Amino acid sequence: MRIDVLTLFPKMFEGPMNESILGKAQENGQLEMNISNFRDYSDNKHHTVDDYPYGGGAGMLLKVQPIYDNLQAIKKASSETKKRIVLLDPAGTPFNQKMAEDFSQEEHLVFICGHYEGYDERIRSLVTDEVSIGDYVLTGGELGAMVMIDATVRLLPEVLGNEVSAKTDSHSTGLLEHPQYTRPAVFNDMEVPEVLKNGNHKLIESWQLKEALRRTWQRRPDMLEKIELTDEMKKLLQEIKQDKQ
Repeated sequence: MRIDVLTLFPKMFEGPMNESILGKAQENGQLEMNISNFRDYSDNKHHTVDDYPYGGGAGMLLKVQPIYDNLQAIKKASSETKKRIVLLDPAGTPFNQKMAEDFSQEEHLVFICGHYEGYDERIRSLVTDEVSIGDYVLTGGELGAMVMIDATVRLLPEVLGNEVSAKTDSHSTGLLEHPQYTRPAVFNDMEVPEVLKNGNHKLIESWQLKEALRRTWQRRPDMLEKIELTDEMKKLLQEIKQDKQ
């Protein structure tokens, strides 16, 4: 996969994008990262990338020309790949695990990180997606882009080293992940549940499903409305609700 990022602050990506899973993915040739400063593509001598809005209003808007020319340079350098161009915008579609899974199937992703008060509306005609990471406003799109890139790249084949891990993550299954434990079996009088130590995989799987349902019901009941519950899940959920009484 190739990922391009258009930003006014390329140094923000120098550390995080080269560490941990993302760094290893680049070392192994699974990911190619390219960071562009779209100020370099400004066509005026002062290299400005923003201007006052027509009709008045607070703040400054990003100009279309630098971003357009930056995108043209990317398209020229990678003309053979189909590109999905993502505009980071608080008014965009909320990012979620399903979107990360969709992004992970793409050959080439391009993220445009905004700043200032907003975008010249014509920039939206250059993109395929407008995406937000939540109902709040950041000083720029860089942190949002990093979140999306991390969530996407970890889903690429063999990046995690354990394909089952990504498939059983919270939100990937429609449920929050069940509680997990490691050694020691007892710490400060807190014990690992006996069912996880008995080696009966059928009982363990049932316990894990029940605890995933319990955690989801307690913390994110809205998620249960979005998935189709099996008969077993309905039975376990009923037991959980009775336990609460």
